[in-house]
Amino acid sequence: MILFFHLNLIGFANLFPLSFYAEAMEETVKIEYEFKLRNGETKNFSVRLEKHSMQFVAEQTTTVRPWTKLTYHQCPNCPLRPETNYNCPIAANLVDVIESFKDSLSIEEAEITIRSESREYHKRSTVQYGIGSMMGLYMVTSGCPIMDKLRPMVFTHLPFSSLEETLFRAISMYLLAQFFRQQQGMTPDWKLEDFTKIYEDIATVNQSFTQRLLSINPRDASLNALVGLDCFASIAAFSTVEDNLKEFETLFEAYLQRGDTMRLTRPKKEQV
Repeated sequence: MILFFHLNLIGFANLFPLSFYAEAMEETVKIEYEFKLRNGETKNFSVRLEKHSMQFVAEQTTTVRPWTKLTYHQCPNCPLRPETNYNCPIAANLVDVIESFKDSLSIEEAEITIRSESREYHKRSTVQYGIGSMMGLYMVTSGCPIMDKLRPMVFTHLPFSSLEETLFRAISMYLLAQFFRQQQGMTPDWKLEDFTKIYEDIATVNQSFTQRLLSINPRDASLNALVGLDCFASIAAFSTVEDNLKEFETLFEAYLQRGDTMRLTRPKKEQV
């Protein structure tokens, strides 16, 4: 019996090598971006996040530049203070990305591959779309109090998503947040009254960050990537939620049947 158990452990270990256990115990997750440019150059980026919070894990030595200083084109709605935050957290974490693409045009084509623990995305497209996806990831995980409201969406990170897909995920995330607020005795916003306010604040951050980037005069790949991100924020901020949701209503017909109480019926106990 002991020998059988030992042999089974050996077989199990061969099936799942030690690296499997090491990865399973890691406290971080990694999302990798690879850009294969037409000139043969390859650019690789690795975004490491805390597994349970999706917070960005910065390297021990973070590259800083004058334009990363918090007070340099600081967002008007930024609650951070220079006494406690010397750098803008987003800018400090995006230095390598911005400088890597500072000479790239937005129309330059690339083979873009994005890898996470569970899946891989691949698309041949202009670099601005890959940069935009990666910038969005950095911006919501870097510790900016405004952008932090979108951090839960990183749990279902969806590169190259359409406006409709992003809207669906954003509202789903917001409603789940209201459920947790209610669970903790806080007032939930089931009517989505504050949803647009979040995106008004995010649009302000995007516009201010654009000014920050313009000051270092990069070519347009990074700038247009940020403009692409701001498109959704502007749509969400300056249109009514009801209008945006209308196109999704037919997906939920099974939940909208008259007389449907949404309660599971349990079989009655047999009489003895």
